[in-house]
Amino acid sequence: MRLRVVALWSVLIFICLGFGLAFMETQQQLSPVSKTTDLYEVIESRKAQYEWKPEDARIDSVWKKTPGIEGREVDVDASYKKMKKKGKFDPKLLVYKSIKPERSMEDLDPSPIYRGNPKKEMVAFLVNVSWGEEYLPGMLKTLADKQVKANFFIDGAFAEKFTDHVQMIEEQGHLIGSHGYKHKDMGRMSKEQAKLNLEQADDLLFALTKTKIEYFAPPAGSYNQGTVEAAHDMGMETILWTVDTVDWKKPTTDVLIERVMGKLHNGATILMHPTQVTEKSLPALIDAIRQEGYRIGTLPTLLSEER
Repeated sequence: MRLRVVALWSVLIFICLGFGLAFMETQQQLSPVSKTTDLYEVIESRKAQYEWKPEDARIDSVWKKTPGIEGREVDVDASYKKMKKKGKFDPKLLVYKSIKPERSMEDLDPSPIYRGNPKKEMVAFLVNVSWGEEYLPGMLKTLADKQVKANFFIDGAFAEKFTDHVQMIEEQGHLIGSHGYKHKDMGRMSKEQAKLNLEQADDLLFALTKTKIEYFAPPAGSYNQGTVEAAHDMGMETILWTVDTVDWKKPTTDVLIERVMGKLHNGATILMHPTQVTEKSLPALIDAIRQEGYRIGTLPTLLSEER
């Protein structure tokens, strides 16, 4: 009889212990991360070297309107939860929270844009189009083959004459911006004259693309403050460049590529036109830029705050 009682008590104790351990494990899962562990303290002590401060958008004295860039901070609790199974610090398992800048591009006064944020490892092709229709199909084929999206600034008069080219560019997912109407010198125009010119181009481009035009590249880079304000009033940013292929002077392929690669930088905007040398150089140029670790894309991505 005593043996049966002892056995019964043993079973009851074992069951209770099992429930107790299960309850404790559940509580540990539901309770906040313990901040007394060595690993937690290691993450706390090392997090600063993996964090970035956000940068506000600003108007630079040389590069004018410059986009900000988001920062990041380490989420210590989430990082700890990912690392505790491993039992040691692993920077690859850090979890981050994004920190938005306090001032964005939209908060700035009208000003031209030359480049993306200098901490962004990305560049953009700016293709100004008012002639060169015979070279556009070849350029578009290369961009499609290389899976690159470019920014085409199209003259309104060109769009009137070569509607099929404009639609081809739009159908392939490239950004279409305005190059004004009839390649006029915008720097010599009043604000009112510039607005009329931009409206002519805008009407033609919208009729072809059914998309609001948000970027404008002044012909030959000629502009004044009235030009920029006219574009701003129409909801457009004025875009210039930091790297020039000077392809209209018909350099060799090697010279064009060396010219670009010698001046390449974070946030670069690379000016080109539909010319024979550009069409021939484009495949090798894309490869060379990518080999340097740069992503190539459109202006909305280049000018965004995302890293």
